Amino acid sequence: MKLRYSSASPFVRKVLVFAHETGLASQIECVKTDVWADGSDIVEDNPLGKIPALITPDGTFIGSALCCEYLDSLHGGRRLIPAEAPERWRVLQQHALADGIIEAGVAYIVETIRRPQAFVYGGMQERQRAKILRTLDRIEVNAGDAGGAIDLASITLGCALGYLDFRLANFDWRGSHPILASWFAAFDERASMRATKPYL
Repeated sequence: MKLRYSSASPFVRKVLVFAHETGLASQIECVKTDVWADGSDIVEDNPLGKIPALITPDGTFIGSALCCEYLDSLHGGRRLIPAEAPERWRVLQQHALADGIIEAGVAYIVETIRRPQAFVYGGMQERQRAKILRTLDRIEVNAGDAGGAIDLASITLGCALGYLDFRLANFDWRGSHPILASWFAAFDERASMRATKPYL
C-alpha cells in the first residue's frame, strides 16, 4: 500500500497512528506529497487534490476516515471502528467532533499562511477559533465517556490536540480544559504518536 502524505497534515497523521495501532504501519509506503505545489501529481491519485490518499490493491481510498476504515478491515485484532451499536455510534459521534476540530484548525492555518497577508480575514480566523474552543468544551464535559479505549475517536482526538500544539500553540487550550490536557499528556506518549510527530 502507498499513502500520499505530508508530515504536517493531521489527517494523514490520523491514518498513520491508526496504522501503527493496528500493526499495519510496516505495510505502508509513505509518498511525500505537496498538494499546494503547482502541477502536483496528487490529482493522479485523488482528483480532489487532497491527502491522505491510500492506494491499495482494492483501489484508492481518499479521506482519513475511509482510509482508517479500510485499514480496520485488514488486521486480526480488535476493531478500532466498532461494528455494533451502541459502541459504534459513540465512536463515530466522538470522531466527528474531533475531526471537526482538525478541519477548523486547518481552515485557520490556510486562512493565515496560504492567503496573501493583505487578504487575511480576521473574522474567518475567529470563527474557526470559536469552533475549536466550543468543541473542546463539549468534549471536556463528556471526557469520561470514552474511558481508556484506543479507537478511531481517541486517535482522532489525539491528532487534533497534537495539531493545536503544532500549529496553533497560541490557543492555550490546556488552561481551560484540564481533563483533556491530562488525557493528552498520557496519549501523546504512545508509540504510535511518538512515531508520527508532525514537522514542517
